[in-house]
Amino acid sequence: MFNLNRTIANPKLWNKRNSQQSRRSPLFFPSIFLISLCLFFFFLTYTPIPNYMIFSTSLKTVNVALTHQYPHCETRLHGEKFLWYAPHSGFSNQLSELKNAILMASILNRTLIVPPILDHHAVALGSCPKFRVQSPKEIRISVWDHIIELLRSRRYVSMADIIDISSLLSSSLVRAIDFRVFVSLWCDLNVDLVCSNGLNAPPSLVESLKQCGSLLSGIDGNINQCLYAVDEDCRTTVWTYQNGVDGMLDSFQPDEQLMKRKKISYVRRRRDVYKTLGPGSKAESATVLAFGSLFTAPYKGSELYIDIQNAPADPRINALINKIEFLPFLPEIVNLGKQFATQMIKAPFLCAQLRLLDGQFKNHWKATFLGLRQKLDSLRQAGSQPIHIFVMTDLPQGNWTGSYLGDLAMDSANFKLYFLGENDLLVMNTAKKLALARHGLRFKSFPGSMDAVAKVEKHCSLDILPDVLLYIEETICSCASLGFVGTTGSTIAESIEVMRKFGLCSSPIRTAFAL
Repeated sequence: MFNLNRTIANPKLWNKRNSQQSRRSPLFFPSIFLISLCLFFFFLTYTPIPNYMIFSTSLKTVNVALTHQYPHCETRLHGEKFLWYAPHSGFSNQLSELKNAILMASILNRTLIVPPILDHHAVALGSCPKFRVQSPKEIRISVWDHIIELLRSRRYVSMADIIDISSLLSSSLVRAIDFRVFVSLWCDLNVDLVCSNGLNAPPSLVESLKQCGSLLSGIDGNINQCLYAVDEDCRTTVWTYQNGVDGMLDSFQPDEQLMKRKKISYVRRRRDVYKTLGPGSKAESATVLAFGSLFTAPYKGSELYIDIQNAPADPRINALINKIEFLPFLPEIVNLGKQFATQMIKAPFLCAQLRLLDGQFKNHWKATFLGLRQKLDSLRQAGSQPIHIFVMTDLPQGNWTGSYLGDLAMDSANFKLYFLGENDLLVMNTAKKLALARHGLRFKSFPGSMDAVAKVEKHCSLDILPDVLLYIEETICSCASLGFVGTTGSTIAESIEVMRKFGLCSSPIRTAFAL
């Protein structure tokens, strides 16, 4: 072995030793002969160790080391297995991903870890059609960092604090656990300390957060019986279920020009999620199955990532597919939207959803206003004035001057406009009700989780009320009996159309659920 503390001989000592070495021992040459003979026989019989054996051994060593580093990996939380994913973009996209996550969790018989609502575009995926997206590992890391930011700034609002999934849970179509409760149990992490310390967390807590985030994001790779990180994304995979041949090529592939320009070699295959990640697979034994993005959309005759429209041999999953097409807001939101329509507008009205400032929409004002103008012209010819219009827009009222909206507001003889602001008393009261209700923590708990729920309730209360304006506006628009004009390409418009399709406004006023 090397002695790193040894002293280096000075030149005088070195010369003295050289003179001493000239007087060699009589056994010197016989020793050299024996060593040479041993080396000859060693090389004659040597068989090199295959690389795959070295790699396999190193992987096993890494997994053992990680299991010691994360002792909670050995805990199965009473035999439960979980599904985690990384939501992103705006609320409508996050809602779409929640539906896909519910479906995947049910197919794979896993408990869904329900995430919070992320800030608008705090995390972005990229472009699936252009094959330019964040990798699953990258997006999981980004989501983890943002969730911790929400917790530490006391702005955490669960998707289940806004979306009503009680019917799914009560019918046993899916199981769910709040992200904060899961992290408390699985990572042995005091989330209540994260909230109570805010932005001044002690170093030990920061290190625990990094460690848990590293594990859950899959930075350290897959860990046997602990975590399986799904690395497939929309560039390579379209997930299916009981539909077609597993592993066949998808109809949408990168064109040759894109492959040359971007120097990519992706091949998209259709893979059955149950066969790939279900019983008998490497993923099946892991306590946590971690996806990246679960966003999908139709594109060029295919789906960008998930193509599960029905399950020919699974009536239970078929029932779930039908139920998740429309997931309503919680009663506090729905009831206020209905009351605004009946008690504030008090007349048949049109809803205009005008997205004018965000992304691509800011360059298409004329096209956005054209559809509204045509609809209003037809209503004027068919009925009496004034025409009542609920306006849902991201353009501040102070900037309406000079636009078609400004013209409508000035023409009070023919049009009467209604709108809501985030500081309106009705909106703020609804936000307070939701903050106090904490529906996301009302799931049926696992044994031993009640203490974690109690700590989250006590220490992780909101400092800033949730922004519920969007959800109330969508509900009001679902009640517009004179019709709905939405912005082409807006996912918000698509959500409102679904609400109108399912007759949300015609259903009776509901009470909040309790599980």
